Formats: sequence, C-alpha cells, structure tokens
Amino acid sequence: MFFQLDDEQQTIQATVARFAREQIAPHAAEWDISEHFPRELLRPLADLGLAGMTIPETYGGTDLSRLTLAIVYETLAMTDLSVVVWLAVHNMVAGIIARWADDALRQRYLPGMAAGELLGAFSLSEAGAGSDPTGLRATARRVGDSYILNGTKLWVTSGNVADVIVVMARTSDAPGGAGISSFLVERGTLGLAAGKVEHKMGLHASPTTELIFTDCRIPVSHRLGAEGQGLRIALSALDGGRVNIAAGATGVAQAACDIARDYARERQQFGHAIAEFQAIQFMLADMAMQIDAARLLAYRAATLLDERGQATKEAAMAKCFATDTAMRVTTDAIQVLGGYGYTRDWPLERFMRDIKVAQIFEGTNQIQRVVIARALLKE
Repeated sequence: MFFQLDDEQQTIQATVARFAREQIAPHAAEWDISEHFPRELLRPLADLGLAGMTIPETYGGTDLSRLTLAIVYETLAMTDLSVVVWLAVHNMVAGIIARWADDALRQRYLPGMAAGELLGAFSLSEAGAGSDPTGLRATARRVGDSYILNGTKLWVTSGNVADVIVVMARTSDAPGGAGISSFLVERGTLGLAAGKVEHKMGLHASPTTELIFTDCRIPVSHRLGAEGQGLRIALSALDGGRVNIAAGATGVAQAACDIARDYARERQQFGHAIAEFQAIQFMLADMAMQIDAARLLAYRAATLLDERGQATKEAAMAKCFATDTAMRVTTDAIQVLGGYGYTRDWPLERFMRDIKVAQIFEGTNQIQRVVIARALLKE
C-alpha cells in the first residue's frame, strides 16, 4: 500500500501540528516535571473535533476514519505522548459506548464526551489479570435492577479524573472470558474510589491509578451488551488501540530523529559538523528507515480496520514494530546529542522515558509476537 493523504487529512494534520506547537510544546516539559494532568486541553481538543473522533455525527462527534485517527495521534505525539495516551483512551471509550450502549446511554454521554465536558477511562487490568484478561476477579452480582460491583482495578489511565469509566467485571463463574461483562460507571458513584496514583518512569501528564469498587451499585441499564460479552467488548477495542499506540510511537520516533538530525548539522567536532561523520550518518539512516517502516505498518493496519473492521495480525505487527523502533530511535538520538541528550534541556530524555511503557501496555510486545505467530500458523 502507498499512502497519499487526501486534502482533508492534510488539513487535519496541519491543524493538529499547529495546535501541538502552540498549546502543548511550550508546556510539555513542565507538565512532565510537575506530573500535571492538563485537563484544560480537553475543551480546545474538542473544539477541533478531536474528543469525538469515534463518535457519530448524530451525537456531536466527527466520526473520523482509523487512518485519520492514526495521523492525529502521530502528529500529537511529536510533542507529548502523554496527551496521546489519555486522549486515545477517551476516544476508545466513546467508541465502545457508540457501538455497544443503547441509545439512552449514547444520548446521555456521547454529546458531552464529544464536547470535551466528559472524560472517558477504561478499566480491565487487575493484579492477576494483565496479559491474561480472563484472570480478572472483580465481580458484578445482579440484585434486582442493579449490579453490585466489588474489586480492585489497576493501571487505569485517567482513573482519578475521568467522568465515565468502562469497567469489566465477572458476572458468572463461566470459564475463561464467558463470565465477564462490561459496565459504564459514572464518577461519583457511591462505592467507587480512586486508590493509589502510580509514580511512573514516564507519561507524567497522563495519570495512571488504582480504582476500588466496594458494593458499588450500577443500574442494569448501564451494562454494555449482554451478560458475558464483556471480554468481547474489550477485545474489540484492542486492534484500534494497538494502531493508536503504533501511530503515537511513530510520532515520538520522528520527533527524536528530527532533533538528532538538526543537532548533527550544527554540532562541530574536530573542525567538522558531526553530520559529516559516517558513524552519525549511519545512525540517522537507520532511524529514518525504521520510522518509515513503522509508519507504513501503522497506516496499513489503520486502513484495514477501516475497510474490514478487523486487523488483528496487522495491528499487532504495527504496535510491536513501532514501539520497538521508537525505543531504539530515542536511545540513538540521545547518543547523537551525547551529554546534552541526557539533560532536561532537550526533550529526548522525556521521549525515551515516555515510550518505554508503549512496549508494555495494550499487550506487551511479547504478547504481540504470540498474536502474530498464531495468525501466521492459521493461514
């Protein structure tokens, strides 16, 4: 596939790049240092249509293609991956509601999410359920017209600041994922509490928290899909989530490569710009090749999602390759800058810290290789 962006996509890309330069880049370093969650960005992002990218126009959204989403996330990530992470989760949750909720829930939440008034979060992982989501132990017991939810969730992006949370819990003892169901839980619901806020290596502007449910009463009307469909709902979002991460990782890698290239042109050693040295040229060449390959993999997976609604192998390939690439590129970019790259005077050390977790979340890159191998062996 050869990807030529259409006029609309080029306009969106340019608009997002300008927004990132003006509204994110001047503050990203301080947000990182202070671990500030920039909730104030949500309304301006919504004004650009970026808070409702998976929401139908009927509910106030922009309903963009998966390829366009990838372009948006790649462009934003060139300034701050943290913003991409919480915005992508927000849009993923909106997409789940749009697909699986009844119209009453759609009317209740989607317009506010598209307008940047409500922020979404997604809660699946637990202490014993990470790479294997069928191991989750949170329970939702049906009592009349409600479910009583109990359990502790981990690694919830925006868990302490979100207004609406998609939560997976076990409604029966059926084996594997058959007993897992999905629910919408509003912030402020009695029995819901935010626990520990994780102090992470990177992504400091995207809070990651524990959520604790103690006899939390959820209306039956807030169940998404039928009982037992929770794991299917969660997995249905994975392909898109992996493409989003691949696109974000590509953006981080591109930004790091650009900084290393520009620095190499200016930095003088032994009477020459270091860009004249073959060792540096080879590093830059390898960065450029890997980034182009990552971008093409991400765009291909996004296009296949648009065309057929499913791209499990391709999304896994894109996520795995792009995040591994971004880790290598940020490491090599710091090497090109030497001691300067290791300081906070340049954004490379933040890029490197931020991108590491991309090899872990949305399924570790070891799990991606399992997914890819299984798909290959079925062909």
